Amino acid sequence: MSEPAAPKDSTKAYENVNFLHSGDARVIRILSEYLEPQQRFRRNGINRWVVFFGSARIPAGDSPRANDPSSKLAKLSRYYDDARELAKRLSEWAGTLSRREKFVVCSGAGPGIMEAANRGAQDAGAKSVGLNISLPFEQGSNPYVTPELDVEFHYFFMRKFWFVSHAIALVIFPGGFGTLDELFELLTLLQTRKIRERIAVIIYGREYWDSVMNLEAMAEWGTISRDDLNLFEYADTPDEAFAIFQRRFHEYSERQRDTSRS
Repeated sequence: MSEPAAPKDSTKAYENVNFLHSGDARVIRILSEYLEPQQRFRRNGINRWVVFFGSARIPAGDSPRANDPSSKLAKLSRYYDDARELAKRLSEWAGTLSRREKFVVCSGAGPGIMEAANRGAQDAGAKSVGLNISLPFEQGSNPYVTPELDVEFHYFFMRKFWFVSHAIALVIFPGGFGTLDELFELLTLLQTRKIRERIAVIIYGREYWDSVMNLEAMAEWGTISRDDLNLFEYADTPDEAFAIFQRRFHEYSERQRDTSRS
């Protein structure tokens, strides 16, 4: 009589960790970074946000780093305080809107300007989103992101997708390569009309940005059109940025109502 066959040592494919972490399963991991955040945001009723971009290196105005007279970066600390105040005001105002019109503050979940945005929302008693990215040389999410809305991504392009997908406005504070990357990618999407709805783009801190880039020169040279300069507006105070956002928000809401009536 033959010996019974030994039990098979098998694992379901969706439970096979080695497979899921392999190159062959990359498309599954990418899809997970779409579906899992989508489920999370739907569960929390989040479908619109204002995104804050800016340097992770800018210190808070009340931190020791902000009081170093030899540091040029310390001079940017006022932008941390401005981002915190603006996020607080936006979050407070969002709390007065109808359920259909509500929005939250969203950031890249890191320190600096991102922390200021989430902190301002917390000051207002509101939830905020953090779209973090796993990097070998930077810390995790700041402590002010709402825990259930703290999402960590592996793929930069999926994180970029989520930033734009629910955005009704972007506020671009002083920053480095990452901030410029997000700014120019969004301006390109608006310029080429890959985003059909006009998102409000507020470039904050003209003194800094005028010393870093000259978009007016691009129009003068003809590499962009003069109309492309209307894709964004400048602000230098929380009051100015808040006023721009409210105006653009009401324009956006009116277009939405017109669409629903037609």
